[in-house]
Amino acid sequence: MVTAREAESMSGGQLYDTIGATYTVTRRTEPRIAAQIWAALGDARTVLNVGAGTGSYEPSDRYVLAVEPSALMRSQRPADAAPCLIGFAEKLPFDDRSFDAAMAIASIHHWQDLIAGLRELRRVARRVVVFTHDTSDAGWLHRFWLTRDYLPEVANLLTGRPSVTELAEAIGARIEPVPIPWDCADGFLEAYWRRPEAYLDENVRRGISVWAALGPDAEQRAVRSLRDDLASGRWAERNRDLLELNEAELGLRLLIA
Repeated sequence: MVTAREAESMSGGQLYDTIGATYTVTRRTEPRIAAQIWAALGDARTVLNVGAGTGSYEPSDRYVLAVEPSALMRSQRPADAAPCLIGFAEKLPFDDRSFDAAMAIASIHHWQDLIAGLRELRRVARRVVVFTHDTSDAGWLHRFWLTRDYLPEVANLLTGRPSVTELAEAIGARIEPVPIPWDCADGFLEAYWRRPEAYLDENVRRGISVWAALGPDAEQRAVRSLRDDLASGRWAERNRDLLELNEAELGLRLLIA
């Protein structure tokens, strides 16, 4: 298992070369989120997918070219996925306005320089669509029960990171909320907000980079606490307002420029 110190020193590509072997087990395209992303792409016919991973959310009805730094993630792309190049967001090997649109889906938190990467997307494409999250107290950190009650160390990962407003301003983007359905098929960090037992599953946690970034001590403490609270009914009592919701607003955002 990767230690927190090791994870902190890794680039996104290096991290996923280490932890990404089972990524496709739980990380699949969620159709309702995909529809919102694809609508944001508008009439773009050529799309660059930056930090493309295994190819989730790549539209099948347009020409897509993918860029992904992790060899392990590239190796898990389906045979019929878009062609994929080795590359990094901060230095894309394309001329200005080479694509109708550029998208980055749940990857910018792994970039070395978020603002530089976003400006590169803006340079090479006429439209930019970025799926990210609002990491402010109101947007995410204290709203989502997992980070609030079990993983307070997540706040340390956000030190020095630009706010979602600063990210949007860097490329002149508008911000659009992305609700998370209760039965979300894509197992990102917030996906199991109404299915807390899922976070006790090792396979689920291995598909979420935050666990590796925090390290095994924080992970095992959080898992023990959550298991105890589920068994005692404390989790249900604290989060009873969530149990009847079909979707939740937990700070996920599209930046559309």
